[in-house]
Amino acid sequence: MSEPRINERIRVPEVRLVGPQGEQVGVVRIEDALRLATESDLDLVEVAPQAKPPVCKLMDFGKYKYEAAVKARESRKNQSTTVLKEVRFRLKIDDHDYNTKVGHARRFLEAGDKVKAMIQFRGREQQRPEMGVRLLQRFSQDVADLGAVESSPRQDGRHMVMVVGPLKTKAEAKAAAKNQAKNQEPVAEDAEAEQPTPKNDRRARKNAERLPTEKKDAAPLSNSMADYLPDELKNL
Repeated sequence: MSEPRINERIRVPEVRLVGPQGEQVGVVRIEDALRLATESDLDLVEVAPQAKPPVCKLMDFGKYKYEAAVKARESRKNQSTTVLKEVRFRLKIDDHDYNTKVGHARRFLEAGDKVKAMIQFRGREQQRPEMGVRLLQRFSQDVADLGAVESSPRQDGRHMVMVVGPLKTKAEAKAAAKNQAKNQEPVAEDAEAEQPTPKNDRRARKNAERLPTEKKDAAPLSNSMADYLPDELKNL
């Protein structure tokens, strides 16, 4: 995308001028528009060249380009490409392997990716396509809370394929995971704070084992030395 024409590159006799705050100035000569731009220390930017006369706005073109680049970078960061993941089944698959495959598929769908479930038929299994349809229908029910069937089971030679799409987009899945991690952080901090550190634990044990130094029944000390003499000496 080419940049708009600015300042002296605008070669028309008159323009419809818009002020820096979006106020409508009106149709003015290009010389007057350039003079106003110079006096305001701004740029005259052509924002609608197809209009008659062209619409120009007074703005800081360097700041405008910077903000546009930041917005474009944020937009690209939020864009996420959906990936088609593949999960393969055998027609005679045991429950353990089936649950493992379903777990993988649920993780893919939760991350916002599509899942292609594929069954490979061997030998005479090609004559029993209804068994493959039942297996894929069971699979779609087990992931129904995370994805919906986009392409019904169809057989292509020795393979039967079904595509399941996520209920959440990749951006929504990332935002949900970020919010969940943020909500779990304070809980972890509180649990960590409740656990005493080894240093504090040792100090608490020492304080518990320390004998009290104060006697509740002890008489208060007297300031007179006569109170501490034996009785036989007090009467002398």
